[in-house]
Amino acid sequence: MELLTSLACCALVMTGLWLWQIRSKRADWVDAAWAVLIGLQAIGFAVVGDGAVEKKLLGALLAVTWSSRLAAHLIQRLSGHEGEDGRYQTMREHFGAKANPFFFLFFMVQALVAWLFALPAWVVVNDPSAAVDVWLIAGVAVWFISLAGESLADRQLVAFKADPASKGKVCRVGLWRYSRHPNYFFEWLHWFSYPLVAVGAPNQWVAWLGPVVMLIFLYRVSGIPYTERQSLKSRGEAYREYQRTTSPFIPWPPRN
Repeated sequence: MELLTSLACCALVMTGLWLWQIRSKRADWVDAAWAVLIGLQAIGFAVVGDGAVEKKLLGALLAVTWSSRLAAHLIQRLSGHEGEDGRYQTMREHFGAKANPFFFLFFMVQALVAWLFALPAWVVVNDPSAAVDVWLIAGVAVWFISLAGESLADRQLVAFKADPASKGKVCRVGLWRYSRHPNYFFEWLHWFSYPLVAVGAPNQWVAWLGPVVMLIFLYRVSGIPYTERQSLKSRGEAYREYQRTTSPFIPWPPRN
């Protein structure tokens, strides 16, 4: 029952946000709302879950820390924009008069995806085992590495964009030298922490939805395709050269 209630709440929130974007032309706030919804659902699942207290706390911790960090970063970035983020401008331009119907479908998909991404936390908080084993330690280690990597990538990009000398250039600083989207890579890596922590738990297979669905979205839906289209539009040949020499996702030494 809590799963259906959670899904309905996600759809309601996204419907309200879609109505607001019709007037504001700021569909980009769906990213922050998506991140917040995952953390809130994890808290709700932990409150009503039937798992061991230790797993309830751990499941909520994994999801809420990731959700809070990402939401805070997105809110800060979006608040500094006078207009809509370029990725969503590209979508709006592409669909033209059909933009609002498209965004309604997009927002409903985001509601569904926010619900799907909360399910790994649901698996963890309903795990009756309080045992500390090698899988739990590995899951926490993956969570820590991914959170640190994504935070570092975001800070490096923010610092690069804040430098007036960087205008029109491509960020090749730090992690961005080895991947065109290191923030996306570490975001994807984060979702492996749940199936590792949930090894042996009831419905463990559900926890694998996180990394699988996230990879599909980053590579085929709302992540890399629209981001790179906007980067090519704004940086032209400099970004094409970046594409030729730098790994699109997994950090790897650049090609000559």
